[in-house]
Amino acid sequence: MKKLSSLLFVFAVIGFLGTQDATAQKKAGPVFVDGMTQVVPEFNNPADWIIHDLWVETTFDTDGDGKLDRMHVDVTRPKQTDTEKLKLPVIYESSPYFAGTGTGDLQYFWNPRQELNTVPVPRKKFPPMVPRVERPVISKAQVGRWVPQGYSVVHSESPGTGLSQGCPTVGGDNESLAPKAVIDWLNGRAKGYTTPDGNEEVIAYWTTGKVGMTGTSYDGTLPLAAATTGVEGLEVIIPIAPNTSYYHYYRTNGLIRHPGGWLGEDIDVLYDFIHSQPEHCDYCDSVVKVGQMLANHDRVKGDYNDWWAGRDYLNDLGPMKCAMLMAHGFNDWNVVPEHSLRIYEAVKAKGLQTKIYYTQGGHGGEPPAEMMNKWFAHFLHGVDNDALAGPKAYIVRENDDNNKPTPYADFPNPEAAPVKFYLKAGAPKAGELLLAQLPKQGKEKFVDNVSFSGTALAQAEWTTHRLMYLSPVLKEAVHLSGTSSITVRMAYNKPAANLSIWLVELPWTGGRNPKITDNLITRGWADLQNYKSLSESEPLVPGKFYEMTFNLQPDDQIIPAGKQIGLMIFSSDRDFTLWPEPGTELTLDADATSLMMPIVGGAGAFAKAVK
Repeated sequence: MKKLSSLLFVFAVIGFLGTQDATAQKKAGPVFVDGMTQVVPEFNNPADWIIHDLWVETTFDTDGDGKLDRMHVDVTRPKQTDTEKLKLPVIYESSPYFAGTGTGDLQYFWNPRQELNTVPVPRKKFPPMVPRVERPVISKAQVGRWVPQGYSVVHSESPGTGLSQGCPTVGGDNESLAPKAVIDWLNGRAKGYTTPDGNEEVIAYWTTGKVGMTGTSYDGTLPLAAATTGVEGLEVIIPIAPNTSYYHYYRTNGLIRHPGGWLGEDIDVLYDFIHSQPEHCDYCDSVVKVGQMLANHDRVKGDYNDWWAGRDYLNDLGPMKCAMLMAHGFNDWNVVPEHSLRIYEAVKAKGLQTKIYYTQGGHGGEPPAEMMNKWFAHFLHGVDNDALAGPKAYIVRENDDNNKPTPYADFPNPEAAPVKFYLKAGAPKAGELLLAQLPKQGKEKFVDNVSFSGTALAQAEWTTHRLMYLSPVLKEAVHLSGTSSITVRMAYNKPAANLSIWLVELPWTGGRNPKITDNLITRGWADLQNYKSLSESEPLVPGKFYEMTFNLQPDDQIIPAGKQIGLMIFSSDRDFTLWPEPGTELTLDADATSLMMPIVGGAGAFAKAVK
């Protein structure tokens, strides 16, 4: 009987231990297949997620109340971060848009009908914004995608927006330090509170402290802003169509230029568009909008200055140490593609882990889901996968799906070489683009008239409102990859004029829905008053010739056989520039003007294509 009791005790212990093992085996955790995180059933029920919000204290006071500003933050995480003490990395998106935005009514924007070198008429004040204030969920932007795959997700509202304190500065230091504070809180270095003014603390005990940031447009700018602080814990960023310089967003080569689709927008307009924290509105308007923006943005000359330099993230990259997967669209005329390329090249030069993904589309251009998954899995979960293997650049070709990019060694294509083209006169009809220079092409004139769109001018057989120079008809496709540039020598009959450059492919494809890669190849703008320096313009002497070299927007495009490449030179671009009264006469010195295009295979490939 005693022996039987002993056996029963042994069996009971074994059963208890077995139950413990089974319980241990049932614990949920991230699952990886082929180097990627997978949806975990235990994380996939929204009813089980833990959702809460808080306010993270920053290191700045921008609203003048004598207290450090606090940022409104939301958290969504699997219940296992409490029930099983599971620690997970974080996917984080910050935005000034989560509480909504102001009006898009152009009557409150700057009037583009403005003569160059004149003080603009003051614009109307935006009507008060009614913010969309939600708790505890600020946004669900990243939640449904990443929480089921073994991440906690965090969103935060930018300074002066939603329930975040402070003033929006549109590129000021506080917009970099705000997400830094959130990442510091996730790593136990900053304090979070249950209320915007209270003292009850919230601890991020549920995270490993490893953070990846992503977002598109302004939301894609803020990951880069956070990265420039060098904050510990930010392991990887995936910026999509980020605005990396507010000067490059609102000015181009000294010329006042509006972002595509937002005629009359300037940095102070964007301030009004996002300022949804009314508590300190008068202070923020006085100090930030009037005292800083209107005092420095220079809507008369468009010159670069120290204030603009402070809103250029290229100048702040020194502390950056995280990895970066950059993404953009080559036909994004809101945040033009130079924004992504300039940062990609600088980050690569720093020796950081980086790659670039480009679509042929417009604003946005998120990388394929598999690519994003592998980057986050590698840098946040430590998965040994092929995220960093292979080539540096992934470019979606003209007729391909965005999820099927073509890999290239890098962008620009290393096989591309600059090819110089010269002009053969032909105005008011089209002249020619030539590989060899013909002497004595003389001067060609055209007259500014903003009434004509660039699209209309490109299709005109002849017109006095633009100059056009065409390549021979391509018998083989030509692959452009990189940044084209132009050197112009010009004179005006007035002290200033807009200068716009388009590269087009002709004949122009008509119809209601041409492909985005048809017709327009790339474009650029400049103010010849800045021929010496972007930071110092000078009124031009009418009739005197001035020379200036400047870049067009980067591109990677295959121009098909049967097309001609056209260089169009005109003045006011009605979708982007100011609208002076028509009539300014511009004169081009055709002998001293040339175009450089980066062509895969160089001059030999082009010569073969037109032979």
